Amino acid sequence: MKLTKQQTSVLIGTILGDGFLQKTGEKNARLRLEHSLKQKDYVFWKGSIFGRLFQGKPNYLDRVHPKTRATYSYCRWQSDATPVLGKWRKYFYPNGKKIIPNDIGNFLTEPITLAVWYMDDGYFNKIDRNSYIYLGRITRDEVDILQKAIRKNFEIEATIYDKKNKGFALFFGALETKKLQTLIRPFIVPSLQYKLFDPVTT
Repeated sequence: MKLTKQQTSVLIGTILGDGFLQKTGEKNARLRLEHSLKQKDYVFWKGSIFGRLFQGKPNYLDRVHPKTRATYSYCRWQSDATPVLGKWRKYFYPNGKKIIPNDIGNFLTEPITLAVWYMDDGYFNKIDRNSYIYLGRITRDEVDILQKAIRKNFEIEATIYDKKNKGFALFFGALETKKLQTLIRPFIVPSLQYKLFDPVTT
């Protein structure tokens, strides 16, 4: 099968965020979606984008935090394995570990891609009206690539924050947050609306 433009855009945002491409054989891979049970509408929305790739049913699981012992409920949905996802697996995981490719700017071009990435890893500070996209433990060079891609393709300026043991984050001040959220708002699912400013009060 061949992915549509929309499917490719959502896939890129998902991999940049919380999604995982699992290798299944020499050429194939499958996409794993996993989010809090409170955000199961987001899992279903993503799965619906990919149509027949997600023919199975989601699993509802509990996870116990190793330190706090608190129980977290989440929803996991895995796609069928396919060579087209295998190709993207090789692009993002050339040596088995996820990287940010040098030419990611060629694919990080659509607002829906940015929206999915933000829904996965974004945070909105309602008091200061600024926002972050958390990147985790990637290299500084990879952060630079993402920062430049956002600047070039969306004309949105992000500041790089080094959160030390927590990895890097992209910070968007109040003005840049408004530009970002105006762009991605049409794609934000109901359970993640809390990551947006209220247009009535801003």
